[in-house]
Amino acid sequence: MRSLLHQPAILRIPLPVHSLNLRTMATASSSSSSSLLFPSVSLNKLSSSRNASSLGFSVTRSRVSMSLSTESQTAINDSLFAHYKPSSAFLFPGQGAQAIGMGKEAQSVAAAADLYTKANHILGYDLIDICVNGPKEKLDSTVISQPAIYVTSLAAVELLRVREGGEQIINSVDVTCGLSLGEYTALAFAGAFSFEDGLKLVKLRGEAMQAAADAAKSAMVSIIGLDSEKVQQLCDAANQEVDEADKVQIANYLCPGNYAVSGGLKGIEVVEAKAKSFKARMTVRLAVAGAFHTSFMEPAVSRLEAALAATEIRSPRIPVISNVDAQPHADPDTIKKILARQVTSPVQWETTVKTLLSKGLKSSYELGPGKVIAGIFKRVDKSASVENINA
Repeated sequence: MRSLLHQPAILRIPLPVHSLNLRTMATASSSSSSSLLFPSVSLNKLSSSRNASSLGFSVTRSRVSMSLSTESQTAINDSLFAHYKPSSAFLFPGQGAQAIGMGKEAQSVAAAADLYTKANHILGYDLIDICVNGPKEKLDSTVISQPAIYVTSLAAVELLRVREGGEQIINSVDVTCGLSLGEYTALAFAGAFSFEDGLKLVKLRGEAMQAAADAAKSAMVSIIGLDSEKVQQLCDAANQEVDEADKVQIANYLCPGNYAVSGGLKGIEVVEAKAKSFKARMTVRLAVAGAFHTSFMEPAVSRLEAALAATEIRSPRIPVISNVDAQPHADPDTIKKILARQVTSPVQWETTVKTLLSKGLKSSYELGPGKVIAGIFKRVDKSASVENINA
């Protein structure tokens, strides 16, 4: 067991396609690449975290281990990927995509099955048993669904790898992103941290979010059939009828006609009652622990900051689009700050998808359980190509 715990499970990730040295990175342009208007996010307001420790590059036939010296990391310009031109994307799902039976197919591929074995030692329970056999209530819990989706999504990468032409697809990917939790999966795929370190962060994230949800009565609801402006008006109307503790806000900008609202339980109930009068087609109460991506999750931030400060995070080898500002970031410290604040910030997924498509994205792959992301892409652009790779 000792060897498993101390031996990093490094995903077999291709070498960086940009092939830039670190000193070249430092001089990259700092201008924004997004073609869409987007509310500004001040990272200076985010609390700081310490620099990652140092290592070097090591490459074998089947894996790549990337790490950088502290001196080199300080030279990385956060806007390194500002002018990225996507052609092929890996997309990773978030909480809610879990389903009984996920991970079963992964057991037929040694590299994928090995991820579950390593996960068992970190989590302290048999993850694949819960994924395959449930019970559903247990798999749906925040503390288990988040690690389960993270591991299963990365196992899907290994299933794709053994498929004919799979390695070529993986090597061709030049941008990645994930929905909420999926951002951690995307960062692991992009080499920003090891599989184990990412899983430890996801485990803590799920526990911290569950604890924050338990501290106050809150909920989330999807509003179907309205644009974001109308949903904001609905939130404003609901907020006029509840106390400060029950205020609501848009927490997830998914796609046109589908926005998630989070907030106090009473506020959510008012939103549901008023939705029809705002011409919403329907509302769907989400099966989550509480008001994710709002200030209700503030108690989770300090725990995440501490864990991120103790984790080595490297500059990703390809752009990873942030949920907080729909931009790619290269500086490890900036990535840490954004991940800490992600749980209290609205998810800007609609802007992410529109930006990728407007920049010329040609092919996309959704890796992991469910087909939520593929559906979102189709809502934004019916001609968008998204292939599902399940595990």
